[in-house]
Amino acid sequence: MNYYYLLLLAIAFEVFGTTCMKLSQGFSKLLPSILIFVFYALSFFFLTLALKGIDVSISYAIWAGLGTAFITVIGIFWFKEPVNALKMVSLIVVVAGVIGLNLSDRMT
Repeated sequence: MNYYYLLLLAIAFEVFGTTCMKLSQGFSKLLPSILIFVFYALSFFFLTLALKGIDVSISYAIWAGLGTAFITVIGIFWFKEPVNALKMVSLIVVVAGVIGLNLSDRMT
């Protein structure tokens, strides 16, 4: 089994859950409010399965880092959040950190 596919599913559900947080408007909309918990439960389910084959430090860094990157892109394009040079450089640093952690696992 390719554990990285499970990790990608975990990331996707985390991104869906976080997007629903915004759509719930502070838990004032029922469906997105419920979906927050459904998507996060699925995210943690798949993350737990991915941990069977990927080190926790690597999997969590990828889960958190790529989730942050995808949510930033969704925020900019879907929710029309402002973008500036510092936000873009910071996003690049997050992705570079995830790549660096992943590569460091292969060097040992």
